[in-house]
Amino acid sequence: MSPAGRVDPYPTYEQLRAHGPVVQAGPVFYLVTGYAEADEILRDARFGVMDDDLRDQFMPGWRESPAVLSISRSMLRTNPPDHSRMRRLAAGAFTPRRINAMRDVIEAQADELVDGMLAAGRDGAPVDFMAGFAYPLPVGVICALLGVPAADRPLFRRWAADLTGVLEPETTPEELAVADRGAVELRDYFTELVRARRRAPGDDLTSALVQAHDGPDPAAADRTRAGADGARLSADELLANLIVLLVAGFETTTNLLGNGLVVLLEHPREAAALRAHPEFAPAYVEELLRYDSPVQLTSRMSTAPSRHGGLDLPAVSWLIVMLGAANRDPRRYPEPARFDPWRPQPHPLSFGAGPHYCLGAALARLEAQVAFPLLLRRLPGLALAGTPERRVRLTLRGYATLPVTVGDPAGAGADRGTPAGAAGATP
Repeated sequence: MSPAGRVDPYPTYEQLRAHGPVVQAGPVFYLVTGYAEADEILRDARFGVMDDDLRDQFMPGWRESPAVLSISRSMLRTNPPDHSRMRRLAAGAFTPRRINAMRDVIEAQADELVDGMLAAGRDGAPVDFMAGFAYPLPVGVICALLGVPAADRPLFRRWAADLTGVLEPETTPEELAVADRGAVELRDYFTELVRARRRAPGDDLTSALVQAHDGPDPAAADRTRAGADGARLSADELLANLIVLLVAGFETTTNLLGNGLVVLLEHPREAAALRAHPEFAPAYVEELLRYDSPVQLTSRMSTAPSRHGGLDLPAVSWLIVMLGAANRDPRRYPEPARFDPWRPQPHPLSFGAGPHYCLGAALARLEAQVAFPLLLRRLPGLALAGTPERRVRLTLRGYATLPVTVGDPAGAGADRGTPAGAAGATP
């Protein structure tokens, strides 16, 4: 939990792993580092996220925090049947057909952002990859899905960074105050957007969720819970889920793009193979997710006794499921500290598993599958320009700044595309 431990948690994961795949750290507190155990727990119906009753026990006064209150009303922090109802209402925007149809839009946006990096990095000037590409690409995609005006998109980076502090396993009063500020700003923004979509609905996810709140009977809009058909949202749920869909829609992908680019630049042979063979992108993205996961942990509460990792877990146990550690479990991945896009079927747990598996996982994967080959092809001289700065966060792992030089664009000057022999590399 120290700043150094958050910036590089992997040595601590290995220390924990030496004590077993599930480690007891307190009377009812456990840490899960094993892949098989993490996967089992995330899929086990006896484990859920912390509900209101448990929050009352572990976090007295949580209702006074706008950040905690907002997150608690979203699908991220609710259990069935409420979780199932909310997820079903949003799932239509993330079907495989709709995701695949977005490829051309993502490619066009990525090309425009590379043009911007080339303009900003002319004559060797450093460019911040996070601000110039890793943030605007996914925020543009999720905002288009939600129907957020393009002019408003720059607002969300700070608001989301503030709010997500509440997702850390330990939050200081100062960090909670910052998260509360972000939650209030996001709530105010989406309150206005909901009013606008109520006046003039569009073909976007916000309009669909507003309809799920209002329903056919306007008098039902103020009901606290869903109707008998289960297909309704309360007012708090509507705003909470819009906030979570926005924040989760770009925070994870932004971190994936930043983390992944550093790994590729540190492994030039593998980067050259991807440049020559963009069809390898799906395998590369899976290994990048495994190697340096943009989401490092999640938590679960047990509702019944169980046995995992050789330990008997009592009812009402609190588990931190360490996804980043599970993704480097040597029982699952030989030589886990080695970046190897040729691994067979990695299936990392970076997007979770079970009922809370990330709703936008396929979209995040597609954005990365488009972005990395395009960056390597159009910017063959792309290189780090100094030391990247990590965010001091554990749950959402990424960079605050990532300075790069863009070099000559593809086709300019000497051919610096694929090194000799790289084109023959085959995952």
